[in-house]
Amino acid sequence: MNKNQIDIITMGCSKNLVDSELLMKQFEANGFECTHDTEQPEGEIAVINTCGFIETAKEESINTILEFVNRKEKGQLNKLFVMGCLSQRYKDELEKEIPEVDKFYGKFNYKQLLTDLGKADVTSCNGVRHLTTPRHYAYIKIAEGCDRHCAYCAIPLITGKHRSRKMEDILQEVEQLVAQGVKEFQVIEQELTYYGVDLDGKHHITELISRMADIKGVEWIRLHYAYPNQFPFDLLDVIAQKPNVCKYLDIAFQHISDHMLDRMHRHVSKQETINLIKEIRSRVPSIHLRTTLLVGFPGETDEDFEELKDFVREVRFERMGAFAYSREEGTYSAEHYEDDVPEEVKQQRLDELMAIQQEISTELEETKIGQTFKVIIDREEGDYYIGRTEFCSPDVDPEVLISIGEVPLRVGEFYNVYITDSDEFDLYGEVR
Repeated sequence: MNKNQIDIITMGCSKNLVDSELLMKQFEANGFECTHDTEQPEGEIAVINTCGFIETAKEESINTILEFVNRKEKGQLNKLFVMGCLSQRYKDELEKEIPEVDKFYGKFNYKQLLTDLGKADVTSCNGVRHLTTPRHYAYIKIAEGCDRHCAYCAIPLITGKHRSRKMEDILQEVEQLVAQGVKEFQVIEQELTYYGVDLDGKHHITELISRMADIKGVEWIRLHYAYPNQFPFDLLDVIAQKPNVCKYLDIAFQHISDHMLDRMHRHVSKQETINLIKEIRSRVPSIHLRTTLLVGFPGETDEDFEELKDFVREVRFERMGAFAYSREEGTYSAEHYEDDVPEEVKQQRLDELMAIQQEISTELEETKIGQTFKVIIDREEGDYYIGRTEFCSPDVDPEVLISIGEVPLRVGEFYNVYITDSDEFDLYGEVR
């Protein structure tokens, strides 16, 4: 057990990761040494930043807490703290069920941890992060909360109403990170296209991304978590015209049948969805769309699911994830709908949908063979350098594998890579 060392474990999404990075900077300013997601935690203090989005995420967070409780009981840990979405939502229950945790914090009061450890908030570090990502890319969180109340989603219950950060603060953070060597920025929030509406009633995402793209040293900007309803079409002009805004958009559609979209409270129709996709691809022809789909929602019929499969086959998303519905207490669907799709049917539909997408993804990636792409190198792994094109976000999308040869490549640098082969998940290439 290492004195003055704090092991921080982050569960869930990249928005949680940003919170952990902010906290790590404060700890270090107060004289602590921090590790993040280490396989061998040896600190005297552990902080677990939890996820509470769906049942599987909650289970993973609780199991992680219990693992560290076990370490504490064995004398391998002095203090254990829990923060994040799970404890924001279930603080009272967790305190009763897992009293071995020294203290539970929510998603927004975690700085109180400093005071409880006899330390102080270092104001010069406010907004400054200890990056846990490779030094060439970072996540930029531009807002908290969500004003969309989709029937299945607990996030507004956890994070509250949408709250945009001030644009100047975001741009200043980008400039600071560029000065540290960051070249690539993943712009994230729960509902990216809503940015600024809570400030003055107007969408400001287009202005934000345009100004961000004009900052010298910003090589790539990638946009995550757009919403199809009230989509700001002028954003497409920025994606099309700014060379450092990646031709990539993460936009969750969840379903396509009007029956399901209505029950999910998505406030968009099938035809509006199809029209939006056509408009996006018309105005940004090379764009790669990433989406998320939800199967097994209460009331989903075989006909609804067949319609969803046909939609996936027709649209041919470059990137797609899917998950099975889980009942989340407090949500509209939990209180008003019967969870009437059997678990085995949910899993069967999920497997079937992902099999369709895997075939589509394989075919789309094959079309890249013989083309040359700008690739950033993330790491060395075994016999390969591992990189990504602008169409690939870290951790979730296909990668480019380049054999380690006579010419050494540098992590964090860009290279022109000729694609020689592909498989179900990755591309293979050589530097030209």
